[in-house]
Amino acid sequence: MAISYKKAAGGGCYDDPSETGALMDTSILLSMASFALAASISPGPVNVIALASGIQHGFRRSFAYVSGATVGFTALLVVIGYGLNDAVGRLPALLPVVKWAGIAFLLYMAFKLAFDRGDIDAGRREGAPSFHQGALLQWLNPKAWLASIAGMGAFAASGAPERVWVFAGLYFAICYGSIASWVAAGTLLRERMGNPAGIRLLNRTLALLLVLSAGYLAWERV
Repeated sequence: MAISYKKAAGGGCYDDPSETGALMDTSILLSMASFALAASISPGPVNVIALASGIQHGFRRSFAYVSGATVGFTALLVVIGYGLNDAVGRLPALLPVVKWAGIAFLLYMAFKLAFDRGDIDAGRREGAPSFHQGALLQWLNPKAWLASIAGMGAFAASGAPERVWVFAGLYFAICYGSIASWVAAGTLLRERMGNPAGIRLLNRTLALLLVLSAGYLAWERV
């Protein structure tokens, strides 16, 4: 049985226990899709690394990272829907552990990016972010946890498995396209810049953005 979420005062929840097992109408599906798009396409550590990977390695070499980040987030979304949110409530120290592990991982990725040599070589595999790194980054990102909890709370409040899987399926497709679009943007920049010095400068700018993201996570309370 999927987790049952309580409705927040004042509404804002799209799930109705009486609808369990019923076909969802278009307005709910559009609301789910809008939530997923807003959360997936906006700038953040996962998308900054996707952009940098497109610049450094091109679209094809970045495919594993895109797949890992998408699968990682979707898996987190499903397990939140099936009860991990209860564990977070019972273990309040869990999110701070995730937070600091995520900060350390972001700083590690920023270090790698800052010291990349900026070579333009479509076949270069060295340093390309992997499937596992993409998935791990989502699980170490407290924002991903909060987005999963908020999304499941809004669209699967009754705990109906149908709602959990429909929302997760929509999110998977939209998240995949969103992260891939950042890689595509990086690939276009790579083709237009065409010199290692320019790519090194852009890499260091993106590394600084990751450091700032880590600083923001360190400052913000979760």
